[in-house]
This record gives sequence, structure tokens and C-alpha cells, in this order.
Amino acid sequence: MSGQDERVEVFRGLHVSGAFVMPNPWDVGTALALEQLGFKTLATTSAGFAWSLGRADNRVTLAETLEHLRAIAGAVTLPVNADFEGGFADEPEQVAGNVKRAVETGIAGLSIEDSTGDAAQPLYDFDLAVDRIRAARRAIDESGTGVVLTGRSEGFVVGLPDIDETIRRLKAYAEAGADCLYAPRIQTDEDISAVVAAVSPKPVNLLANAPFITVSHAASLGVRRISVGGTLARTAWAGFLQAAQEIADDGTFSRFDGLPNVDARFGAD
Repeated sequence: MSGQDERVEVFRGLHVSGAFVMPNPWDVGTALALEQLGFKTLATTSAGFAWSLGRADNRVTLAETLEHLRAIAGAVTLPVNADFEGGFADEPEQVAGNVKRAVETGIAGLSIEDSTGDAAQPLYDFDLAVDRIRAARRAIDESGTGVVLTGRSEGFVVGLPDIDETIRRLKAYAEAGADCLYAPRIQTDEDISAVVAAVSPKPVNLLANAPFITVSHAASLGVRRISVGGTLARTAWAGFLQAAQEIADDGTFSRFDGLPNVDARFGAD
């Protein structure tokens, strides 16, 4: 069994029962630190990676993303789930081709979302969105890797917070072959429970991007997987910007107190 096969098997097993947290590093250093902290799996963040390059989210190329996935998956022993945005294509066949390239990087899972990036039509038409998930499923099956496919519906992200439409899409993505379902930015118990019930027995990923829930409460609602998206990266950016702003404005360095020994974390003597 290859290393990727083993990690895919572990990743699939995590979705069977209980709830687990899948934090999102944005570079090799943060991935290694999260592994050291005892997490069982990691996920990339398109936003966190983009910010590390000085760009807004969704401004990173396919080639850059594939290189990033290869670097993260190659640096840790844990399963890595890829934030693969919309598959870097509109048409299903192109999505399939890009998914084939992604699974070759050593990842254990990936997500395909249904947002278009077009403010005039922020979500793909329903039938096309389903076909894109179906194409991703076919590409994974043809690869023989068993990589976990997550179908994402982005209505609550793009300003269309319609729980009924979100559920309609997630159910269709499940039927099209998604292994896990994900509606970023749903937050109420009612919405979370409705999504869990609608796609059961398939697992649901919940985005915890604010302190609105705990792991134990999410588990009580039937959530299997919890990720944080770019929020750990935003937390790091907050500390950096606040310290830098103090220096620029006041010429003081009060935030340079109680800082971690990062060298020691990475094995310095």
C-alpha cells in the first residue's frame, strides 16, 4: 500500500463516526506545527495561501495550487484535504482533467465548489453544478486513488443564503458522488441540523470561522468534520498587523512579549 493509499484510508475512516477538526495551514511551516499539535488531518486554504503570495483569495493559478498541494502533502504524514476551489474550470471535462492532476500530488481529499466568481451569476446553474461534481467523481474513480470528494455549495458565501436551495444542491451533489457535503458559513443549529439530516448518512463538513460553536456541540448536531478555512491565517495576520501598526504609529514594541520559540518547535538545539 502506498503512502497516499494509507492516508486516504485513514481520512475515510475519520468520517465514519464522531467529529474531528481539520485545521487549515497555509504553508509548510504551519502544516508541520499543526501536525505536532496532534491533529489527525489537515486541509489547505485557498485564501490563506493566496494571502501568503500577496493576493486576494481566488487569485492563484492552477499550477501554483498544484505545487502548493504537493508541498503540503509532502511535508507531513497526515492526510491532507485540498481546497481545490471550483476545479479551476467551468466545464465538467476540464474540471475532471484538473482533478486528475490534483490527486497526483498526494492529497487524500479535495473539494469542488459551485461558486462562479461572477457577481452577476454567483452560482453555477444547478445542472451544470451537478455535472461538475459528477465529473470530479469520475476523475477520482479513474485515478484509483479513492480520494475523498467534498461537494461544496457556496450560497451563504456569495450572498444567497437560501437554506432550501443549499440543501437541494448538496443532496444532488451527494447523489452525483460526493463523499462529504459542505455549506460554508451556515451557523444556526437549525440550518446545520437540516443539512445533516438532508444528506445523511453521508458526512457533513462545518466551517468554524467564528466562535459560534464548539466541537462537542457540532458533534451533537451530527457534524462529522470541522474546518476553519482561512481563519487561522487571519488570526496570524491580525497579530502581525497589530504589532506592525503599533511600531508604525507609536514607535513601541509592546507586542514583542511572551512570543513562542519557533526554532525550538522545528528542532533547533
